[in-house]
Amino acid sequence: MLGLVATLFIADRAVVAGVARGETAVLEHDGAIILVGDPHDVAADPRATEAPVVRWRRKAMLPGTVNAHNHSFQSLLRGIGDDLPFLAWRDRALYRYSPRLDADGMATAALFAFGEMLLHGVTTVCDFYYLNGGDNERASATIEAARRLGMRVVLARCFYDWDGAPAAYRETVPQAVSNFHALHGRYHDRERRLISVQPAPHSQHGATPAMIEAGAGCARDAGVPWHIHLAEEQYQVAQSIERFAARPLHAVAGLGVDLSTMNVVHACWFDEGERALLAERGGRLAYCPGSNMFLGDGITDVVDLVRRGVTIGLGTDGGCSNNRVSVLDEMRACALLQKVAKTDGQAITAETVWAMGTRGGAALLDLPVGDLVVGLRCDLVAVDLDDPSLWPEQALSKNLVYALSSRAITDVVVDGEVVVADRRLTRVPQDEIQERVRLLTSDWRRDEGPDAS
Repeated sequence: MLGLVATLFIADRAVVAGVARGETAVLEHDGAIILVGDPHDVAADPRATEAPVVRWRRKAMLPGTVNAHNHSFQSLLRGIGDDLPFLAWRDRALYRYSPRLDADGMATAALFAFGEMLLHGVTTVCDFYYLNGGDNERASATIEAARRLGMRVVLARCFYDWDGAPAAYRETVPQAVSNFHALHGRYHDRERRLISVQPAPHSQHGATPAMIEAGAGCARDAGVPWHIHLAEEQYQVAQSIERFAARPLHAVAGLGVDLSTMNVVHACWFDEGERALLAERGGRLAYCPGSNMFLGDGITDVVDLVRRGVTIGLGTDGGCSNNRVSVLDEMRACALLQKVAKTDGQAITAETVWAMGTRGGAALLDLPVGDLVVGLRCDLVAVDLDDPSLWPEQALSKNLVYALSSRAITDVVVDGEVVVADRRLTRVPQDEIQERVRLLTSDWRRDEGPDAS
């Protein structure tokens, strides 16, 4: 008998592996899914007899979505630097304001970004985190904000040593290695996996070859994946050829690092040879279509990578280089962008991009989430079947990708705990977050002039 540490969730529909099914129940115990099936059968199981029941009437149950790439602090910069080219955006928004953030400011940013994600059905986020300040104080504040909200977080701790970036971004190789191991050791959570720490050499321009090697080495030592931005902008390809006499992925592969545990972010300008190499060596892709469109970066050939068998997850990127934090939005953007790039309405399907935003992201982050399957952690989302964006119901799995409005998301569960109920965060008052953001950014609005209001 499991007692009251178990909860039974019942919904009128379920979406499993991108396919809509009838009424379904999920029984969880201690944050893990232990039974899935017909509500009558599940409720009759002896393990469910004392479990409280959460009955989502006229709602569909989905696995929580996985945001495979984000920069939480950038949500505070939303609206600053919009409609500018990449480098102008970087200098006017990112480099100008982010160094002002201390640990408390980073906690505010994380509460804001992660809280909004939860309301959009994101239950897991990989926060690619490079405002380190030479230690782990800011990173720890970000992790603790996720813990306070009840969100599952991967802190992709950045390795960054380019001297053209703000001082708060930069570390020496020994500093980065030491700080990573300290943070990973503090938050290592192998069982529940609510908090993970993974290394993230920033990019070819943000990290020297020695720093990239160090990050990949830390991943090997810790037994976790590692992350790196590659070929986001076309100029970065030319820069790689000039500096290393090789295109981006070939240059990184030439360092002798393990590509099978590498998550490439963006890859807009990978050529056919790089896409083949990524597939051959078992690398994965965190694809951010909304951000790539917002900044005018380019279009990653996802259709070809899918054909080659590359594992792909979806990311929103930062809140000022996309301005949205919904993985469901990224599913739609991914599908439509690939269709128009290939001038083929059948280039990619709703079911394929659904898998990217759920199971694909989970695979990138090495987390037991992303599906309604026994043994995975119990991360669920409920959507209102009475919302017009989900009518008519005969194509629910398609509607979730192509038509769903965020207003339809009503409830969110992370590790068996309800963290959003009736469209409101349960653990942190939303007005508290709003006031913290208002106070922190009031000076920034004055800097931007009268149009900033």
